[in-house]
Amino acid sequence: MQTQSTLTNTETDSFRDHLGIITDDGKRKNIYPKKPKGRFYNARTIFSLVLLAFLFGMPLIKIDGHPFMMLNIVDRKFILFGQVFGTHDFFILALGFITLVVSIILFTAIFGRVFCGWACPQTIFLEMVFRKIEFLFEGDYIKQKNLNAAPWTASKIFKKMTKWGIFFGLSVLIANTFLAWIIGTDELVKIVTEPVQMHLGGFIAMLIFSGVFYFVFVYFREYACIYVCPYGRLQGVLLDKNSTVIAYDYVRGEPRGKIHKGEERTNGDCIDCKECMAVCPTAIDIRNGTQLECVNCTACIDSCDSIMDKIGKPRGLIRFASENNIRNKTKFRVTARVVAYSAVLVILMGVLTYLVSTRKPIDVTILRAPGMIFQEQPDNKISNLYTMKLTNKTFNEVPVTLKLENREGELKVIGNDIKAGSNDVSETKFLVLLPKSSLTTMNIPLEIGLYSGENRFELVKINFLGPAPQIN
Repeated sequence: MQTQSTLTNTETDSFRDHLGIITDDGKRKNIYPKKPKGRFYNARTIFSLVLLAFLFGMPLIKIDGHPFMMLNIVDRKFILFGQVFGTHDFFILALGFITLVVSIILFTAIFGRVFCGWACPQTIFLEMVFRKIEFLFEGDYIKQKNLNAAPWTASKIFKKMTKWGIFFGLSVLIANTFLAWIIGTDELVKIVTEPVQMHLGGFIAMLIFSGVFYFVFVYFREYACIYVCPYGRLQGVLLDKNSTVIAYDYVRGEPRGKIHKGEERTNGDCIDCKECMAVCPTAIDIRNGTQLECVNCTACIDSCDSIMDKIGKPRGLIRFASENNIRNKTKFRVTARVVAYSAVLVILMGVLTYLVSTRKPIDVTILRAPGMIFQEQPDNKISNLYTMKLTNKTFNEVPVTLKLENREGELKVIGNDIKAGSNDVSETKFLVLLPKSSLTTMNIPLEIGLYSGENRFELVKINFLGPAPQIN
């Protein structure tokens, strides 16, 4: 026979056997979270408005006719804060990505899934845009339940069709915004204003993006965080007992029990009102501890604080805290893991900053043609053949002229005039001819000046190989 203690533990641990968004027979359970309110929700709203302004506003900003931000994955062209990066900057982009990953790992190790609740586009759009519209047209969670269970009347059809129409319009707007980040606003305007057959690929991409966003925000919703997002699953290996997460203070709250007027309370501060569960967008009970489904949205903190205010108890029964903070009643402390992650992040950011700050607008590499030494030329001259590689990291095409700076001689470009295309790599071959009488050694240092107009933007030092001087 089970004891009462064993039975209680079994009931408490039963949440591990199922998901709150799945019924016992394996079907989808619709989630109707209560409309949150409170200081954290207000702070998240303001922060979300800033991020939404950044998302929708950045593609519209231009500098000298070029986008301020653009992430053209298709053509492998990236514009970050007015600077253009291409495949030739792969090491900088790769290092930037690694730095971003390490920073996310660091923040997760210290603050849990704070990114998910405060900065993830999925959460921001769902909680701060689509759910707000849902609350506006269908009311709070109880009214939404009743509306969905009610028969299809003219009022229900009007509310649903209006809501879905606005959702689809927002999905199209979001899809076009993402396209603007990829291809730029100028190209997007062409896709929108010109005949469809002229930009069929772009039009199809816009429809696909719109359909995906509409599906995610109308139906898929919390499934994206629970089933699809890999970051949520990583928290199992990134969090430890010192990580600050949204946590229930079981030391203070247990044993939980209902509150009764005039009764001398012997239980903990948790009155088992289940308000924290009502507002949760992923249908979990935060009192069971840190769970995969928790996105750190802070809705449970606000709801619990409001209940504590009503019953005259201090706030913070649910709060940002670590397991060790709650169990040992200690404050946040810096651990060796946090120091190690921080050191790695500082090093990566330092290297990245150095590479970006020392990055030249045009990179020049000049090498003597492989497999060749020197050539005898008419008029008693000696020539060397060189290959020059120009990497233009600017928006503008740059005409280039070459000059021999430190010796008397002749420089001949093979082929057309040298032009470095915008964000392009070009190769040119040229000959350097020196009088044979001026070659006193086999290895002659040369300086080649590269000019754009009258401005010399680079001075390259190379070696000229000549015949061995004859000894009289």
